[in-house]
Amino acid sequence: MSIKKNEVAVKSEVRIAVTRVASDIVFESAMSTSDIKSAVTEALTSGSPLTLSDVRGHEIIVPADKIGFVEVGESASRRVGFGAA
Repeated sequence: MSIKKNEVAVKSEVRIAVTRVASDIVFESAMSTSDIKSAVTEALTSGSPLTLSDVRGHEIIVPADKIGFVEVGESASRRVGFGAA
């Protein structure tokens, strides 16, 4: 996926807590927050695995019954320099 300089890529940061696992799964996805929310809702209601993809094209698959929580937000742009926020 190539992005021109004048186009802004919408990235969502996703954090999934899996039950009985000490660390969370954290990744950036090219999917919108509403698409991720609907995928999570579909997985929880149907009991099918939650399948999401990250910005590098990797797939993340989590069994629906093992999802502790899912946190979704827009990815913050990283600032460089010493300027005030």
